[in-house]
Amino acid sequence: MSFADKLRGQLIDIIEFLDDSRDTIVWRFPRQGNEIKNEAQLIVREGQVAVFENEGQIADVFGPGRYVLETKNLPILTTLKGWKYGFNSPFKAEVYFVATRQFTDFKWGTQHPITLRDPEFGMVRLRAFGTYALQVADPSALLRQLVGTDSNFRTDEIGEFFRQNIIGHLAPAIASSGIAMLDLAANQQSLSAKLAPALTAELAEYGVKIPRFVIENVSLPPEVEAALDKRTQMGVLGDLDQYTRFQTANAIGDAANNPGGAGEGLGLGVGMAMGTQMAQSIQAANAPRTAAAPAAGGPPPLPVTDEMWFYAVAGTQAGPVTPEDLGAQVRAGQVTRETLVWKQGLAAWTPAGDVPQLGALFAATPPPLPPVPPTGA
Repeated sequence: MSFADKLRGQLIDIIEFLDDSRDTIVWRFPRQGNEIKNEAQLIVREGQVAVFENEGQIADVFGPGRYVLETKNLPILTTLKGWKYGFNSPFKAEVYFVATRQFTDFKWGTQHPITLRDPEFGMVRLRAFGTYALQVADPSALLRQLVGTDSNFRTDEIGEFFRQNIIGHLAPAIASSGIAMLDLAANQQSLSAKLAPALTAELAEYGVKIPRFVIENVSLPPEVEAALDKRTQMGVLGDLDQYTRFQTANAIGDAANNPGGAGEGLGLGVGMAMGTQMAQSIQAANAPRTAAAPAAGGPPPLPVTDEMWFYAVAGTQAGPVTPEDLGAQVRAGQVTRETLVWKQGLAAWTPAGDVPQLGALFAATPPPLPPVPPTGA
């Protein structure tokens, strides 16, 4: 090997970076003491920038394209080197390739619940997780603040650092949004859009931005979710009386499937209780209509409305009658203040004199005549 060939082997004439890792943010070209030849070619691909550094100082930055390295292409490095009239000899410089594409595989999540004040439930604790995209906006700032002399700076080196910054801004963002806890799911997209620019402004000093931020889920601690489930069940059940009857019927079926001993006793007791309860319910629901049923072959019953009255005569239910007919019975002495009456809306049979709606009927009725003394007294 001639001296010229040996010298040529120590010179670098093509500088480029083919990234097949998908997670490399910054990669330093491995010069290893070799010098860069004058008029060497620099190839920067889409999604990359090349940063030249000389003795710890950042010099020239090249975007995508093919370059022939000459004095006119390296104005800052030329100044740092003191080349007043250009250079014709090899030179030394650190070359860093910085990826400017979006890295979309970053994940975030709350390691501990976030305590917030909810307008409906008061103080609550929330957990959340999601993903975000990271992109280099200022390669020089990234090299100064985070990379340093790292020759292969990857995404896993900064994931935890940015996750902590995101969590630090998540709680204030949710609190200031004024969104109720139960409405967070419907507003996850708008909240994500609000957080992305806020995080970008916070992380600008590190030379990165957050072009996309996604909240995948917001959840509550298990004990709070259990309490909400109970509340939801009560809302779905609605009529608790009907639900009690349903549960009683299920208990009877379970007791029937467990014959002998306690099962029979339980089934008997529950059955008697349920029978009594159902009988009372049916009697209360059908009492007015049963009394109004006509005799065989008679006319159909009068329509029962809120203004139809029932009254008791010698322990027997009579009616329904209209308020006018009831007034006639009062005037005839068939209905007195002590007569029990009932209509829809009253909780129970009530003495007629205690019902405010019937007060006018008794006010216009004269009191009973005094007894006639016997003849010859």
